[in-house]
Amino acid sequence: MRRNSIVLEQSYRLATYVDPRGSPRAGIVVGDRVIDAAAALERQGAAITPTAPSILALLDTWEDAHPRLQAIASAERRQSGTFEARRLSSVSLLAPVLYPGAIFCAGANYRDHVEEMSKALGLPQEPDPHELGLKPWHFLKASAACVRATDTRIALPSYSKSVDWEAEIAVVMGRECRDVGVDEALAYVAGVTVVNDLSARDHLRRKSVAVDSPFHFDWVSQKCFDGALPMGPWICPLSEIGDLGNLAIKLWVNGELMQDSSSSNLIFSVAEQISHLSTRLTLRPGDVIATGTPAGCGAARGRFLKPGDQVRVWVETVGEITNTFTA
Repeated sequence: MRRNSIVLEQSYRLATYVDPRGSPRAGIVVGDRVIDAAAALERQGAAITPTAPSILALLDTWEDAHPRLQAIASAERRQSGTFEARRLSSVSLLAPVLYPGAIFCAGANYRDHVEEMSKALGLPQEPDPHELGLKPWHFLKASAACVRATDTRIALPSYSKSVDWEAEIAVVMGRECRDVGVDEALAYVAGVTVVNDLSARDHLRRKSVAVDSPFHFDWVSQKCFDGALPMGPWICPLSEIGDLGNLAIKLWVNGELMQDSSSSNLIFSVAEQISHLSTRLTLRPGDVIATGTPAGCGAARGRFLKPGDQVRVWVETVGEITNTFTA
């Protein structure tokens, strides 16, 4: 996997890696090195217990942890070897958050995707939801069952023949928030990661149930099978994202470019999504919001994943994840 080079003076990525004993540890990725977060923070006198480190523990104290992590990265850049570290190429990365308390996924939230699907289904062009006074809408994905790391093999669900890919930019919350306005919403975000919101397209609807029935849709079968949300490879702090509303996003299947868009095509901005969700429930550190997928999904082509396929998802500045699918 090609991992992004990191060039900013205070730049770092927050990852969960596997230590030599096989245990997950929070790691600070600086260049091509991974520093154990708890050990480095302990040297600084931070109140992080080195025997129980996790990304969630850091996110719970994000306002304090982030500048400390920046300082560690800056010191390591000035003098490599300041902290004990391992080569990034020599460690296995897990999903960055083990595991989010909640995962919210935005539906129909890229203009190019909505246009593509309207054409594929022979439907009239939909107006901008803002013009209709509509709010963002989301569905939930299971956490531990769905989340998988980059470079892992994912078994396609046996009940589906139409599993589709969906490249998405996801934000990870770093502060608890409730009823926040759009203008202040991004202040509650810790960082950004990459996800692939896999969908079993042939199980969205229950065929034996009337279309107008409230029980017609089967969101669990479509969205919540094992491995349905590859995530990673790390969290890029929001402070290092130049413009969250203009990030390039791409997806390849077996090296063939399928999705090629930008978050400038979002219908509801990330801030609008956070603000709306916070009116419904309290968002907490470690919660993940997948912000929607652009055009280029398999459903518009009648093409779906099969055993042996490799999918790579890349988001500008953040990084990329790669997964291979099996029967």
